[in-house]
Amino acid sequence: MHLFHESRLTLRLALPLMIGQLSQMLLGVADTVMVGHLGVTELAALTFINSLFHIPLVFGIGLLTGISVMTSNSRGADDTQAARGSCRHGLYLSAALGLLVFGISWIVSLNLDRFGQPPEVAARATVFFRIVMLSLIPALAAMALKNHADALNRPWPPFWIFLGGVALNVLLNWVMIHGKLGCPALGFEGAAWATLISRCIILVAMFVWLLRAKGLREWIPYRWFRKPDFGDIKRLLAVGFPASIQMALEVMAFSLAGLMMGRFGPNAMAAHQIAITLAGTAFMIPLGLSMALTVRIGEAHGAGESTRLRPIVISGWILAAFYSMLAAGVFLVFGRILASWFIQAPEVITLTASMLVIVGIFQLFDSLQVASSSLLRGLQDARVPALIGFLAYWIIGLPVGAGLGLRLEMGAVGVWWGLAAGLFIAAITLGPRLWKLTGRARLLP
Repeated sequence: MHLFHESRLTLRLALPLMIGQLSQMLLGVADTVMVGHLGVTELAALTFINSLFHIPLVFGIGLLTGISVMTSNSRGADDTQAARGSCRHGLYLSAALGLLVFGISWIVSLNLDRFGQPPEVAARATVFFRIVMLSLIPALAAMALKNHADALNRPWPPFWIFLGGVALNVLLNWVMIHGKLGCPALGFEGAAWATLISRCIILVAMFVWLLRAKGLREWIPYRWFRKPDFGDIKRLLAVGFPASIQMALEVMAFSLAGLMMGRFGPNAMAAHQIAITLAGTAFMIPLGLSMALTVRIGEAHGAGESTRLRPIVISGWILAAFYSMLAAGVFLVFGRILASWFIQAPEVITLTASMLVIVGIFQLFDSLQVASSSLLRGLQDARVPALIGFLAYWIIGLPVGAGLGLRLEMGAVGVWWGLAAGLFIAAITLGPRLWKLTGRARLLP
């Protein structure tokens, strides 16, 4: 009964978070599907660009988790002034990071041929890369506002706004890629412009909703632009920076794997892009679940309710495992069908289906490791999980993938087996640490 009760409470909190994370991933899915119909070179270029783009994006998402923590703490203390400061300084952080990354990416775009990619892929990627890196600025700012709203227990309006942005992105892709409704046909670069415009409109819509939402006037800044309080910024960084490092380590491993695909040719890059898009989409469900688990175990731990810790952990593992079995079945049975939605090239479909077999196998490890790491974060244990992530992905996963793919000549599939090995190591090391910490908490007076 304890497990059923904890599972029900977790799912109630996790539902809007899971749907919200999934809707964001659909932006990338829409781009991949529509770019895939332009050809293998364009899809390979998208793979290369996304390998570079996702690192600062995920780092920024992790950094902005501090807004959720500080706003929720302020709401619990009924401190509206602190909540307003959290929102404002979160926007400052998102804007600063976005501008910094865009400046660096512009310099990087001058030397894309040095990343070891096929020449035609590097040449095709330059303009798209600059536009999509510019879109990181409104994307992070909108995420900062969303985190603030979620912490105020208002997750559904942002969900609908972000989902509307996904639909708008699909429409603009159709208009700008193919030259519909009087717009010139921009081809591959049209997808980048569609993403930038959609993210800007999402940001504007979030501002408009926050300013007009009933009951939130006291919780949002009266003045959006004023001198920053560096003490508040430091507190935001103290919460968000460890989370950003841990999340970035995993994504950087997958991004480096994407860069490795350039050694195996455009077909391998295109197949990797499809596989990573589908794997990332499936990952959004356990990610949303893990966000809810962080809040739930953090509340129980802060309240001193140590007897609830292990039921929350066990229920979280059960939910993660149940979902992973469903996702694995889909990838193992329908891999070729899923690949054919993205591209019509038979060689790419066959290679993608082989990768999706591996994706299906590591679903359990991936779901359990993200649940365990998030539960540990709720117990204020962040440094050791970050170290475990580094060891799992960078000391084991990537070297194993490089050895299988390059030395043993297993190609792109070998690289994916290395990623699976990293996820397996993370799952079997984070889980026991979490069990030990929750057991120790139960023994404390």
